Amino acid sequence: MPYIHIQVTREGVTPAQKTELIAGATELVVRVLGKDPATTFVVIEEVDTDNWGVAGQSVTALRRQQLAAMPMATTKA
Repeated sequence: MPYIHIQVTREGVTPAQKTELIAGATELVVRVLGKDPATTFVVIEEVDTDNWGVAGQSVTALRRQQLAAMPMATTKA
């Protein structure tokens, strides 16, 4: 009875993407481990970016830095 726990940051993962993740993860354990898909559980947990850290910073802070570093779009008048 496999239990697959997928964690992603809460940044707009669509229902279609979640459906694909569930199907793909299930197919993987069926193919690799020979498990029964009817008893394979997949849980997708979305974590706020304030609660997910990378390189000593929250993803929220990293995204803010990335936005600040982007060159401003210039408009022609």
